[in-house]
Amino acid sequence: MTEKTKLTVRVDSQWLRAAKKYASRNNTSLSRLISEYLRCLATEDITFGTTPILNRLTGILPTEVSVKEHQDHLAEKYQG
Repeated sequence: MTEKTKLTVRVDSQWLRAAKKYASRNNTSLSRLISEYLRCLATEDITFGTTPILNRLTGILPTEVSVKEHQDHLAEKYQG
């Protein structure tokens, strides 16, 4: 197990509230959320598939649907 270090940061209160809500909705702590993000940064392992919401959505769309097709679908769906 690696050593943990306390960190003090200053962020806008609105972002802190939003991050706490996000952590709560995803059954994690703010510390773990930040730690995992920093780990991803350090290992350059940040991809679209690593976010909790996208992990939950995996498999919903057929693999042959492109990002552009999905964006077009959403644009059409919510424009009118």
